[in-house]
Amino acid sequence: MNQAHILVVDDEPDIRELVRDILEDEGYRVDVAENGQAARTSFAKHTHDLVLLDIWMPDVDGITLLKEWSSPGGLACPVVVMSGHGSVETAIEATRLGAHDFVQKPISLARLLSIVSQAIDAGRKTGRPQASASPVLVEPIGSSALMQVLRNKAEQAAEHKLPVLITGEKGSGRENLARFIHVQSAQDGDFVVMDHAKLSDDSAHAYLLGIDEDPGKEKSAGLIARARNGTLFIPDLQEVNGEALNIIARTLESESAITALDCRVIASAGSDILNRARDDSRLQQLYYRLNVLPLQVPALRDRPDDVPELVRFYAETFPNSENLPYRPFSVAAQNRLRNHSWPGNIRELRNLVQRLLVLGGDGEVSLGEVEEALQQSPAEPYGIAPDHPPFFNLPLREAREQFEREYLVYKLKEAGGSVGKLAESVGMERTHLYRKLRALGIDSKNAVASSETRK
Repeated sequence: MNQAHILVVDDEPDIRELVRDILEDEGYRVDVAENGQAARTSFAKHTHDLVLLDIWMPDVDGITLLKEWSSPGGLACPVVVMSGHGSVETAIEATRLGAHDFVQKPISLARLLSIVSQAIDAGRKTGRPQASASPVLVEPIGSSALMQVLRNKAEQAAEHKLPVLITGEKGSGRENLARFIHVQSAQDGDFVVMDHAKLSDDSAHAYLLGIDEDPGKEKSAGLIARARNGTLFIPDLQEVNGEALNIIARTLESESAITALDCRVIASAGSDILNRARDDSRLQQLYYRLNVLPLQVPALRDRPDDVPELVRFYAETFPNSENLPYRPFSVAAQNRLRNHSWPGNIRELRNLVQRLLVLGGDGEVSLGEVEEALQQSPAEPYGIAPDHPPFFNLPLREAREQFEREYLVYKLKEAGGSVGKLAESVGMERTHLYRKLRALGIDSKNAVASSETRK
């Protein structure tokens, strides 16, 4: 019999009693509270292993209780927040305050028991309040067709501990996808990120392996050891060189060290990683060692349907995390952002939303504000010289596609949206031109409409 002690807080008698009966049948000891005040009393009187907390109650809401219980220095036990009317904003606030999970009612019996078991195990394994460490907020993966396919592949990868190599443009969300895989894996260890600034030939050995050759100094755990039972994330694999490259390659080749640590290795790299690896035999060996489960993150311009979701996420996250004013984005503003080329990808979008919340006024973010903010955004996101277009920093195939997209949109506007006139202007047969426009995601009507809007 499982003797974990659970507090169930819900103002609906049927749900409260049903959950209690289910949990008691599973061997748990269960207290119930019908409102916020009763929950306060029970929480102060007993030591619980888990609290199942409803958000909406007649006297005190669940978020207020979370704030009270976490203010002395962290929650005394894991808290799972439940709501039948949840929102992204509520889920973010609950997570920020230390909730172990946020679930929407009605919840299935199997799902409930799984969450309860995971939360209690997490609280016991840490040996400390579940919320004492600030949780890393995993950004949305995206709901577009492209990202749904990628999400499924990432979930499949999470079921195994084989190396993963994530490729894509800078700022496209490679690290966020790695964190998603880590969370889906439900690993006990941490998500540990390698810092390139600490990989000089003089310090790489001690930083990665924690071996100090000075006998007078106490040895400290290296980065790889700190990833025990978790994930070691290697960003920008193509930038690793020198002694660090040798150490990582030797560690992975032996496999015994990684196996002993029960550590997953995820690396990210630019889309040109294979070309870079061909010029460096050591990088090439490491590339093939890590490229077991390859995943590619598409650029944001290739999945415009994800832009509104990301805008809403940042617009609701920054007010909670940075005490900025909450401002929804108008439909016109969101549509304009959908049609932006996003040379800086998600990183550029995140910075733009943050800037609009910091420097903007009250009420909705307007189309005019978005236009002004886009004009102020740097045209060269990665430090390219001002006389070079942004796509000069891309691999040849991607650069060609971006050039063709910008060129055809420009010529399409000149032709007033007429594909027939465009075909004459660019010297292409109309059928081939239609295929090219579809392949590049160019809508002749939207291209001209967005141009007229900006005038």
